[in-house]
Amino acid sequence: DYLDNGNNKMAIQQADKLLKKHKDLHCAKVLKAIGLQRTGKQDEAYALAQEVAALEPTDDNSLQALTILYREMHRPELVTKLYEAAVKKVPNSEEYHSHLFMAYARVGEYKKMQQAGMALYKIVPKNPYYFWSVMSLIMQSISAQDENLSKTMFLPLAERMVEKMVKEDKIEAEAEVELYYMILERLEKYKEALDVVRGKLGEKLTSELQSRENKCMAMYKKLCRWPECNALSRRLLLKNSDDWQFYITYFDSVFQLIDESWTPPPEEEHSLEGEVHYSIEQAVKFIEERITEESKSSRPLRGPYLAKLELIRRLRYRGCNDEYKLGDPEELMFQYFKKFGDKPCCFTDLKVFVDLLPSSQYTKFISQLLEVIPLSATAENEIALPADIKALQQHLCVVQLSRLLGIYHAMDKKQKLIVVRELMLRYRHGLEFGKSCLKTELQFSDYYCLLAVHLLLDLWLEGEETAVWQCLTLLEEGLSHSPSNAQFKLLLIRIYCRLGAFEPVAELYSSLDAKHIQHDTIGYLLTRYAESLGHYAAASQSCNFALRFFHSNQKDTSEYIIQAYKYGAFEKIPEFIAFRNRLNSSLHFAQVRTERMLLDLLLEANISTSLEESIKSMSLSPEEDDIPWKDLRDNRDLTVLFNWDPKDRDISEEHRKLSLEEETMWLRIRSLTLRLVSGLPTLSHTIQPKNSEKTAENGVSSKIDTIRSLLQQLEAAVDSGKKFLEQKIQYPVLGPPPTRMAGFFSNGSCQCQTSLFYLVSDIYELDTNGLEDSAEIQERIGNSFKSLVERLTDLFNKCKGDLIEVRDGTLKTHPNLLENLVFFVETISIALWVSSYCDSVLRPFKSNLQKKKKKKKESSVAMPPVFTHFLDYVTELQTLTSNVIDHIKGLEIILTALKLEELSLKDTLLLQEEKKFTKTVQGKVQSSYHHSVQEIGELLKKRLDTIKKLKI
Repeated sequence: DYLDNGNNKMAIQQADKLLKKHKDLHCAKVLKAIGLQRTGKQDEAYALAQEVAALEPTDDNSLQALTILYREMHRPELVTKLYEAAVKKVPNSEEYHSHLFMAYARVGEYKKMQQAGMALYKIVPKNPYYFWSVMSLIMQSISAQDENLSKTMFLPLAERMVEKMVKEDKIEAEAEVELYYMILERLEKYKEALDVVRGKLGEKLTSELQSRENKCMAMYKKLCRWPECNALSRRLLLKNSDDWQFYITYFDSVFQLIDESWTPPPEEEHSLEGEVHYSIEQAVKFIEERITEESKSSRPLRGPYLAKLELIRRLRYRGCNDEYKLGDPEELMFQYFKKFGDKPCCFTDLKVFVDLLPSSQYTKFISQLLEVIPLSATAENEIALPADIKALQQHLCVVQLSRLLGIYHAMDKKQKLIVVRELMLRYRHGLEFGKSCLKTELQFSDYYCLLAVHLLLDLWLEGEETAVWQCLTLLEEGLSHSPSNAQFKLLLIRIYCRLGAFEPVAELYSSLDAKHIQHDTIGYLLTRYAESLGHYAAASQSCNFALRFFHSNQKDTSEYIIQAYKYGAFEKIPEFIAFRNRLNSSLHFAQVRTERMLLDLLLEANISTSLEESIKSMSLSPEEDDIPWKDLRDNRDLTVLFNWDPKDRDISEEHRKLSLEEETMWLRIRSLTLRLVSGLPTLSHTIQPKNSEKTAENGVSSKIDTIRSLLQQLEAAVDSGKKFLEQKIQYPVLGPPPTRMAGFFSNGSCQCQTSLFYLVSDIYELDTNGLEDSAEIQERIGNSFKSLVERLTDLFNKCKGDLIEVRDGTLKTHPNLLENLVFFVETISIALWVSSYCDSVLRPFKSNLQKKKKKKKESSVAMPPVFTHFLDYVTELQTLTSNVIDHIKGLEIILTALKLEELSLKDTLLLQEEKKFTKTVQGKVQSSYHHSVQEIGELLKKRLDTIKKLKI
């Protein structure tokens, strides 16, 4: 009970009391171990658990408690050992055998699962156990590296095992038939699979609607049996003429049959599934009949009407539309709108077919639609407004189509602003219809507001600075009326980030309440900006959120797999495993992991702990690269933001490809930087000068080789990054956000960081050669110090300027200055870690020299120049950092003093309502900048303290 309530200390005390009376009470020991594990005493907990495990307990309580403990320790492989021992001692226990099987399932030991399943079946001949064993064979085939082995050994064996049960008539459950079908499909025995589904066994497939038909259809397609495909889809459409997937199959098969010049056999049936349509005339007639049928049905069906448009599209593609008199697409779409225009789905239905309209007809088509909407104007010059929700939905559909057809894009600035005003008026009017909506429901007119914002974004991209503030104003207003509208929140997140204000974003993202897989698909919106805008605490938090999901996914997926075995949902098991692999090789996971470690070093190394300790606690090693470069998966959802842009302005496949390429390059640069930093502590221990044999023994010379090889890789990655940026790619404003790579190169951080790592190599050389005869190396190091200070000063110059600038009554922000400051802090931190390494090398040299001085009692032992170079360098670093801190203080003072509300907002069109939101928005940006600058300043002060300690 104490453990369940989270009172772990009391649980340990109670267990101790029990153990005083009963020394050998295994279960009490394990429960104590769980308490220890949860209070962070992992080693003690492990030792206690191993004491009990060594005794190979067979009582249920101890076994269950140990299982819980090992799971919390993330050591599922230990559970298998427990039950292996228990099964040996109690060989006929069904329960222990099934626990052993599940323990193997957790660690993916498929071969052992197969054996455990058969052992269980021998003790208790129940079907599920037999099929567990069969499924484990399929899993061996899926996980086998060798495709051939899978097709020649594992799958045929699984097939034989199921056939044995079929012959003995022992097949009982639907899951067993599903499994048989799955094996035959993987063996590409499509005909046999079809026979199973169509035969007696197929009658068991009842849990899903049309499960049998869908499986038949899949096999017909694989076997290219188009007559059957056609007849089956035709039959299913007669049953339900609204099922879109069957229209697609119907059309595919008709045109395949036409291309093959198929004709029905004279005597017998057309096909196994009945009558076949094999000409365009039949298809046209069939669709017309569906429409006639629809007009008699009690509820309106969209399928038949859309099928007609789909048929026109296909006939046009084949260049033979005119002779079939199917009607004019424009007229058909108009009729469709009259019938379904008040449904939110009308826009998405028609969107697919707009390319059937000639561009010269766009404006006419839109006017035609507007004419049939019942809108009424109260006064002469006023906008005609809808009287009910139906009319509002119809009007919204037309506005969305106007945007999609590019009508708004063709307008000039003045016209666009008039449309924005009109859309916002319609939006506010539409709020009347949603007065009774709950907070969790969306307002009917929300899309008007979104469309207005899209128009303003166009203006912003064209260089209209005020438009972006108006975007934020309208979105904040929209959110106040519709607090759970995810689109408003996502757009706000994107725009605030573009302006460099991260503070409001964290709150918006958490109110989205992202669940499970969304941490991978939309998490990039948050993690891309948190650190780069100087919100270090928020960055740590957002990385933790993401990582927690990825780590728990490992554990959770094995639980799903076990449930799937228990309930016989075999076809789900490969899906779960594919899901797990997809997440493990997620690009976002690799990025967050790398950035998280760099961030931890930035915030802690040489401040609260030494660099060496920090790296050790992360178990980082420069030799190891744990990123699956070949299998990286881009799981980002780049279409999460609604968008009504025409195709040529929308996000394209090419954009996705380029974005993935850019993200991977940037990840490579970051990952190599991290590994180079993690190599620094491995170098810093003193080596006997000029004793090269000994250095090789110490393994240190191999460490410097690792660093030099990583440096070469970094140079190559930087080169390919620069080449990539030469393409000057512009992603759509709502497409993928660009990486930080461009800033990293242009502000000079890249050159600084690379030359710092080259300096490490030089200092190592000085360390191995000693101070005598190393004048050339010393001079090289001296020059490196000089050029480094110059480069860092250049970088600082790129951070100068105001973050918020008020020009002619409009606000202009300079978020790139923030990004440059963040890069400066990172670069100065790397400079410090490298300087600490210099310090550790030069210090022993200096003390040796001083000993010599004392021995010779001469004051004339010359100090090698490298010491002066180093001291000058440290002093200059100190001065530079102090200057940056002063600059940041100045920024803070300006930001505090800036009175934004006194800005005469030029656009006097702003309503009182809007002025309130504009004030909020500007306040949020100002406060976020202030916060960023503070956090950057705090971190730099800590770094300055570290520099002051660098005195050899």
